[in-house]
Amino acid sequence: MSIQKGQSAPDFKLFNTDKKEVSLGDFKGKNLVILFFPQAFTGVCTTELCSVRDNLNIYTSLNADVVGVSVDSIFTLAKFKEEQQYNFPLLSDFNKTVSQAYGAFYDEFVFGMKGVSKRAAFVVDQSGTVQYAEVLESAGDLPNFDAIKETLSSLK
Repeated sequence: MSIQKGQSAPDFKLFNTDKKEVSLGDFKGKNLVILFFPQAFTGVCTTELCSVRDNLNIYTSLNADVVGVSVDSIFTLAKFKEEQQYNFPLLSDFNKTVSQAYGAFYDEFVFGMKGVSKRAAFVVDQSGTVQYAEVLESAGDLPNFDAIKETLSSLK
């Protein structure tokens, strides 16, 4: 079961591509968009994260930070971030605990892979409450970015 609007966002501690530990508490006082994605270097994931990269100023103007989370290693994510010039943190959920806590997790994925993040989007407000939750069953679908931005606008 995925996390729903109105619930407290599960805390997390994950490493970013700079090998620094990042927690939910690091974003206290700001809104946070958490984007779970299946795998680095794949077409839809690249499209999704490039859209955020190219529109990051919109999220910033809405008092929001953005993080991307996948089960890829920090080294894979670092290369992905460098190649695509992402301007927001990518966090490694290599141990798959955060994806599971948020209900954004495939037990089985394509090509026999087990334990991959589902594509999902969550907006967590300044107090740590989930204000938007979208978990997509199809990895080929993109989150509803308009609804995410509307949610952020309503939190101003």
